[in-house]
Amino acid sequence: MAPKKDKAPPPSSKPAKSGGGKQKKKKWSKGKQKEKVNNMVLFDQATYDKLLSEVPKYKLVTPSILSDRLRINGSLARRAIKDLMARGSIRIISAHASQQIYTRATNT
Repeated sequence: MAPKKDKAPPPSSKPAKSGGGKQKKKKWSKGKQKEKVNNMVLFDQATYDKLLSEVPKYKLVTPSILSDRLRINGSLARRAIKDLMARGSIRIISAHASQQIYTRATNT
């Protein structure tokens, strides 16, 4: 007798499953996340001295600029601006509900 030949299965219209079992789902990227800053909630002496000496020289003073440059939180920046206004170091340009803009006080 002659050896038997393996018959190939007839081609089917369905695609063959690769692997077997459950396939892993695609992991969607979370996107780039900004690093969380750890801003101060109270002034220390060095930061307060910097506030009194450097901020009145800024051409533009806003709570967000103070928060970014001095590493203080927004509410502390707003209180610092009120303090500088009372001292006469800065003056207001525009006041809006969401953003206040100040500049250095000049003798004009």
